[in-house]
Amino acid sequence: MSDFLQKYKIYESEFECALATRCAEMNYEPSILTESMRYSLLLGGKRIRPVLFLSTLAAYGYDYRKEMGFAIALECVHTYSLIHDDLPAMDNDDFRRGKASSHKAFGEANAILAGDALLSYAFDLMFSACGQSPRHILAAKELSCAAGAEGMIAGQSADLYYSGKNVGKEELDFIYRNKTGKLLAAPIVMAGILAGGEIEQLRAFGESLGYLFQLTDDLLDVKGDEKAMGKTLGKDEREEKLTCIKIFGLERAERMAEEYTEKCFRLLEDLKGADTLFLKELTKFILKREN
Repeated sequence: MSDFLQKYKIYESEFECALATRCAEMNYEPSILTESMRYSLLLGGKRIRPVLFLSTLAAYGYDYRKEMGFAIALECVHTYSLIHDDLPAMDNDDFRRGKASSHKAFGEANAILAGDALLSYAFDLMFSACGQSPRHILAAKELSCAAGAEGMIAGQSADLYYSGKNVGKEELDFIYRNKTGKLLAAPIVMAGILAGGEIEQLRAFGESLGYLFQLTDDLLDVKGDEKAMGKTLGKDEREEKLTCIKIFGLERAERMAEEYTEKCFRLLEDLKGADTLFLKELTKFILKREN
């Protein structure tokens, strides 16, 4: 196993332990609410957002273990978005990470409520940390903006609105920047705020990484392995979603993924006072990912 994968596993396993502890402490009534919240949080996945947050803190020599509450909040927001994304009114997917989606396991209404509860729980976690310093307040605000009408929700709304419409790169960039980019940039910027890093440089890197992530997501929907992905593939074309492949074609989209990888590398090279080796390897990991 490479040094990168070993480090990734360390961040991931430490996060999973903290998450399992939090889930064990959940005790909401009726019990189906607790069960449905735990179900989706513990389905697994790559934990990209928490790992980005923890590893960016570590890049500045900051003790990342002190900020597991924010890491869990990030995953709660991401998980809530996946629960709602899978609903019949949205992407209508019966599977998530190879298992039944929340609405298939618990019913549509319970899935909506589980997503709502996870979003609120994320803010409970962050409010608990905000008394530590003004930087914690700014980090919490960063996630709030990235997840809401100035970020992910705007991107999801545009993704639905532009499906089947004859639009182009400007609309595509809006979707990529907001639907995926801002929630991938948020953990990096949040870590930079806490550790005293170069915020705008980190934001530029995070947004470029988010664009790369969405590019690879769209590519995998065309050429990925359904078993490895753990969800239904080919849905973008069937639902006439606005994607880079639809606008530019498969070969150009693949070249763009390489170009955004190089852009991420350049942005990381300009960062001062940070050990960016792991973040560079993580960028390559996102480019080459299979799920």
